[in-house]
Amino acid sequence: MSGIAAAFLCSSSNSRATVYDQLKHMVPKLALRGQAGIGVATFMHKEGVRYASALQTSCDSVLIENGEDDPNFIPHVAIAHIHSKRRGISGGDLQPIHINAGTSRHLSISMDGALVNGGELRGELLAQGRRLSGNTDAELLLKWIECSCQRDFWRHGLPVNYEKIFREIDGRFDGAISALILDGEGNLIAYRNRRGLRPLEAMQTVDGCLLFASENCAFSGLEGKNERILPGHIKFVDGKTGHCVEGPVSNRRYKAKLCAYETLYLGNPNTSIEGQSHLETRYNIGFALGGIVAKRLQKEPSSAPIIVSSMPHTGGPYADGLFASLADYGVFAQRQEVAATKTLQRTLIGTFSDRRSRIAQKYRALGNSLANSTIIMVDEALIRGDTSEAVTSMLLTAGAKAVHWVFGSPPIVAPNYYGMGIDTLDELAFWRIWKELSPEQRKQALRFHRMELQVLQTIESSIAASINAATITYLPFLLLRSLLPRTQSGFDLSPFTFEMPTPAGQKRAERSLRELMADVRCSESPPSCDQTMKAVLSL
Repeated sequence: MSGIAAAFLCSSSNSRATVYDQLKHMVPKLALRGQAGIGVATFMHKEGVRYASALQTSCDSVLIENGEDDPNFIPHVAIAHIHSKRRGISGGDLQPIHINAGTSRHLSISMDGALVNGGELRGELLAQGRRLSGNTDAELLLKWIECSCQRDFWRHGLPVNYEKIFREIDGRFDGAISALILDGEGNLIAYRNRRGLRPLEAMQTVDGCLLFASENCAFSGLEGKNERILPGHIKFVDGKTGHCVEGPVSNRRYKAKLCAYETLYLGNPNTSIEGQSHLETRYNIGFALGGIVAKRLQKEPSSAPIIVSSMPHTGGPYADGLFASLADYGVFAQRQEVAATKTLQRTLIGTFSDRRSRIAQKYRALGNSLANSTIIMVDEALIRGDTSEAVTSMLLTAGAKAVHWVFGSPPIVAPNYYGMGIDTLDELAFWRIWKELSPEQRKQALRFHRMELQVLQTIESSIAASINAATITYLPFLLLRSLLPRTQSGFDLSPFTFEMPTPAGQKRAERSLRELMADVRCSESPPSCDQTMKAVLSL
């Protein structure tokens, strides 16, 4: 997960803002997409491309280092990348990546997303004698663009037809891609691949700027017309004239399947889909959860004061909605934050040991009034359970009588190969508990979002015990579907259904499931396991 942004100052522009100013307006609003740093690439005719790093100095301020110190360098186009931590990549996913520096064939890229078939594509390039300096999907995409430009255009002295280049790429690359490319002539290309799992937005401002960003919240406070770049489309902005052309790069029309993580977790609360903000969706989910939580609390009445709290930075709207609904069911509570963060960095992505270390350093208990209180902690999801376990332990140590967890999503049962850093089944809390179920319960649990309520409650109880919580409550899948924005294209709900949004992703997930099920064959006969496997793949 990363953030990308771009600004193009057209020759007819009457804007007083520079491209640096535009980036400094947009980038802070994309900060949730990555906290590992900001990279910038800018272009000026006769001067070429220059690179700079940026530092977010506050929640709404960015300092571009080594970018604005030369008054004679006034670029008309710039791209930026908000870095995220990536497993196995020192320093995070450092972009923009560039090649052929200082030449007319210079290419730079900022990319959000990930490839599922990257290993296969990398092997093809290496077999052709091509060299890759790193192991990132952004570099792989950029190298593929370079090879296609060289083969079809550069060596013939022809201008590059990017529509043709990306038509080939769109048919070969399986995964989630939103990308911004800046070439050695100052041309800007925005590309969103056919699956549409990662958003990409554009705005034509009233004062003559073309802006691009991972989310439409980046344009807040600006006047202009904004639009989504459709799946399987590119926007090409001519570096000399500023003329913009958009077109499809696929032979068929694809409907976007925006990943549910965008709405539930990754996206800025102020980003909207079909006029409904993520903030509204998250609040409504919390409100719907209030009835479920109230019934559970009423079954075990207690005189202990109830505090509704949220996980910092992501759980707030969910907790607000839940708190507002509890009173309707006769449950009286107070809304109070009991956990704060000492660092802003997210703990979703990284190696096990790296994440453990960051989790231990990130959270601290708030307030002195937790003694004998019942805490309801609200968050958007439970993925691995290690963060929830650490926060539960922290609150119990601070004096809480019990900690109940409420999650604004169903059980996460599937890996995510599309830039979220969830690559294996074993790291998911669901599968650790699944292995402990009886053979019949395992079979029922493999129905995933259609499992019987009794089995779901068993899984909830087991996960609660594993993190030392009193209870955990998941959002029912049907409620999730009813509360997401109504769009013609819908959402990728694979985290909860195991139905991957791309062919390569489905094959990889099924292979992982076979491997996991093979590990538990010692506890049941092979024919039974094989039959279960066939059943789940036919769901």
